[in-house]
Amino acid sequence: MNERRNSAILLAAGVLSAALLMLHPHGTLSLLPVLAVMAACLTAKASRWVQGVVLAGILVVAVPMAGIQNSFLFELGTQIGIYAALALGLNIVVGMAGLLDLGYAGFFGLGAYTWAIFGSPQANELLAGNHFPLAGWPYFYLFVVLAVMVAALTGVLIGLPALRLRGDYLAVVTLGLGQVVRLLANNLDHPLNITNGPQGISPIERPPIGWLTHGLDTLGIHVPPVLGYSIFFYFLVLAIAGAVVLISTRLDRSRFGRAWVAIREDEMAAQSVGISVIKAKVLAFATGAAFSGAMGAVFAAKQLFVSPDSFTFLQSITILVMVLLGGMGSIRGAILGAAAVTLLNIEILKNLSDSLNSLRQSGFVLDLGFLRYDFASIPSQLEPAKYERMIFGLIIVLMMIFRPSGLIPEQRHRLELEGKE
Repeated sequence: MNERRNSAILLAAGVLSAALLMLHPHGTLSLLPVLAVMAACLTAKASRWVQGVVLAGILVVAVPMAGIQNSFLFELGTQIGIYAALALGLNIVVGMAGLLDLGYAGFFGLGAYTWAIFGSPQANELLAGNHFPLAGWPYFYLFVVLAVMVAALTGVLIGLPALRLRGDYLAVVTLGLGQVVRLLANNLDHPLNITNGPQGISPIERPPIGWLTHGLDTLGIHVPPVLGYSIFFYFLVLAIAGAVVLISTRLDRSRFGRAWVAIREDEMAAQSVGISVIKAKVLAFATGAAFSGAMGAVFAAKQLFVSPDSFTFLQSITILVMVLLGGMGSIRGAILGAAAVTLLNIEILKNLSDSLNSLRQSGFVLDLGFLRYDFASIPSQLEPAKYERMIFGLIIVLMMIFRPSGLIPEQRHRLELEGKE
């Protein structure tokens, strides 16, 4: 009965929030109900069919219709989709298999450079002739697949020796390997210029989208090329993220998922019952790396520029925070954690900084008689966007104290907390 009631409430809230967003696409207050409903879809005990319909309605209908008037919605949705796929990949490694990987951004960088080198004039310095950048519709999609293969193969090659270690030793090794990828990208500009060093690679080709703009013109919707690419990357990332969710769900319910959980809970016990520990670990590492590689290639095409600074240790920590915040091992939790941290970075901290700057410049004086404060005296160092690392640290500390299982605990952890196991 409660599920039916929750489903009806969720469906009504989804329709109202979507309508509000389409009517007022430029208002931040219009975005908040949509985000709340999407979070409820991930957390509420409601019909899966209703949850799917509400999410599809918001992501496929409401956001695109509002995004045509406010392109920031496409940017926000694309960023959340990219980090959701990255968080799901790391969730397999850290959350399901229990392997602490502190160099995960390295695979993201491998995927990005796979397309960046051949999708730009940079490859002309490696191969004789003037055949690059690669253009035309098939090349980018082929290189997304190639980026998946390169990242997965690198994950296997790294995993075979590294995954024989445990705990802190594994964390230190993965941290070092992540830095190796970044340093190689930073220094492979001589004697043969492969990555263009710290200057990065630009411009990077994007796939042609004439078919998309022509289709929209047929519907009476004329969009400039910039907005057309925003729409294209939004739906491309949405499709890849959807595939990642589907693959993660199937793996979680497969014998591989059960093997990963067994290794996470007790590696020696898992080995004693016949589970090939190294094989399972390498599969987890390669799968997480493959997801990261795919999004790396998309990121390179979207940004038109890549450099080693895009794949730092902080990037790996940011993705790890998403997994910890959502709940290790929880697929829905990883998505919610990615959305929360991305919103914190792109929207919340930036808006707080802008608001403080506006108050500082306005010279507004609050005078309540017993209290008087001149907002012009707000310290210029008080910029929330500059304290991203400190805020992430506080989030992790608070989560470990008050909700160590995450916002959406994995089913096994939830049953343990309820005393059913």
